[in-house]
Amino acid sequence: MIVGLTGGIGSGKTTVAKMFHALGVPVYNSDIEAKKLMVTSEVLKVKIKELLGTESYIDHKLNRTYIADKIFTDPDLLAQLNAIVHPAVRQDFMSWVAQQKAAYIIQETAIIFENDTQNKFDKIILVTAPEKIRIARVTSRDAISADKVKERIENQWPDQKKAALSDYVINNLELDKTTVLVAEIHKQLLKFSSFTS
Repeated sequence: MIVGLTGGIGSGKTTVAKMFHALGVPVYNSDIEAKKLMVTSEVLKVKIKELLGTESYIDHKLNRTYIADKIFTDPDLLAQLNAIVHPAVRQDFMSWVAQQKAAYIIQETAIIFENDTQNKFDKIILVTAPEKIRIARVTSRDAISADKVKERIENQWPDQKKAALSDYVINNLELDKTTVLVAEIHKQLLKFSSFTS
């Protein structure tokens, strides 16, 4: 069973993913794997340089600041980059899925609904947090301005819209409460996977 774990920037979806992982659930982090593929795949590198310019790479490494500045202010450019990277990530993910033996696995990915890929998942978990908290988390983590974080939030769907399409919603404010919720959802998913397998 494939479960999608999503949430806007600063919602804490990686924290939640780690909690599931601690319960023995295999987790595929799309963001980390995408960044790896963008560096290791020569095909992707050529396409990205064509789209965003040769400054996208410095010493064979991703120039993340340059790329972020370009794509997060230009939804069309972001969509074009996603169209290059996402199929490669999907292929990598499906190869990874084939190697897993668990009752269910999680794909952690920032955008599911924005990409219209919700049908690829058996269940979807949405992680949310108030915008103020999300901005505070990201500015302290990534050393970028609050305005930049706001721009990125505005490029993603609002939580209410995503919540209506999700199977589970975790409002990630207090870690102990989030831990309890994760354990409850884990139990439900194990039950669900035993019915469907």
